[in-house]
Amino acid sequence: MKNIFVGNLDFAASESSIRSLFEAHGKVDRVSLVTDRDTGRPRGFAFVEMPDAAEADRAIAALNGTELGGRALNINEARPKGEGGRGGSGGGGFRREGGGGPRQRREPRW
Repeated sequence: MKNIFVGNLDFAASESSIRSLFEAHGKVDRVSLVTDRDTGRPRGFAFVEMPDAAEADRAIAALNGTELGGRALNINEARPKGEGGRGGSGGGGFRREGGGGPRQRREPRW
């Protein structure tokens, strides 16, 4: 079983269009078109699960960079959430370190 990331999708792309693209290279178990949790609109990427790893590798090699709906697809093996990307720890980016002049005193919160 291999999970494949399909990025740079046209927002009009459907699960069936993605499935047909990959089925030319082997059996497809599932296509998950990722949508925004709040709006329900597509986010421009999907995941495709293929049971045969060799077929999945051939599909990745053949389809990476091909166009669907006028956009060049970015296709590679999906990585678990913890590796790279947005997974793991890392703070929110609002930390201010050093410099910036004298600190202002804060009043107690009670």
